[in-house]
Amino acid sequence: MPDHSRDAELAETAVSALTAQLALTPKPGLPDLRDLAVHHLDHRTLRWSAKALLPGLTAMAAAARRAGRPTALLRAELGAIGRCTEHSLRLAGGGHTGALWTLGLLVAAAALDPSATGGTITDTARRIVLHPDPKAPRKATHGSTMAVKYGAAGARGEARAGFPHVRRALGVLTASRSAGAPEPQARLDALLTVMSTLRDSELLYVAGPSGLRHVHTAAQAVLSAGGTTTPAGAEALAALDDDLTRRTWSPRGSAALLAGALFLDSLPAPAPARPAH
Repeated sequence: MPDHSRDAELAETAVSALTAQLALTPKPGLPDLRDLAVHHLDHRTLRWSAKALLPGLTAMAAAARRAGRPTALLRAELGAIGRCTEHSLRLAGGGHTGALWTLGLLVAAAALDPSATGGTITDTARRIVLHPDPKAPRKATHGSTMAVKYGAAGARGEARAGFPHVRRALGVLTASRSAGAPEPQARLDALLTVMSTLRDSELLYVAGPSGLRHVHTAAQAVLSAGGTTTPAGAEALAALDDDLTRRTWSPRGSAALLAGALFLDSLPAPAPARPAH
């Protein structure tokens, strides 16, 4: 396969992972297919704007392939592409900024080593983001405000740690499938696993530390009840969904990391090495 086709394939796989996350239903406090009946424009706009990521993600993959290593120059180029892509997202209706950060780094890391999978890709993403972005905007964001106020690492901290919640979500996907869970329930269990421990900057900004602890506890209650495949777990999930909807709390950071896990999960396994003759 020509290199430029591989770049486009990685980008398309990432966007497909994001749209799969959007379609997953029911997601507590997050847009899903139920919104089509009431807020159809919101959900359709999110699906449409996800497609606006394609050119930027393709360019990130190409930049990484050309660089060949996780250098400071690559980090700067990815930052520049990311800012252009954020502008395209705004023109397409907005949303997905967190997913762009996660998927952009993972796509670039996957492009650096086409044979890599899972933890190897997340570690390469960590090595990319350890370099500073020299032209990153200096204005305060919700994430930077929460980092100063509460010491929350936010999306950047997640990347600098090698995306531990993406790796956890991947592990839950594998374990849930092995236990016989249908695919939607395996993905919901992965989402709840992230929600149960992630210090989501957006949630922290809106709900404060006590609200974040409340979400952690409620998400863990679903998992402790046996996950979404059990009647008790499904009941706890419905209660959590009602609660977050009523409070208008949305765990967007967890959704973005689930999209990252679904991207890595969708990558083909490397071909086995041929035996030497």
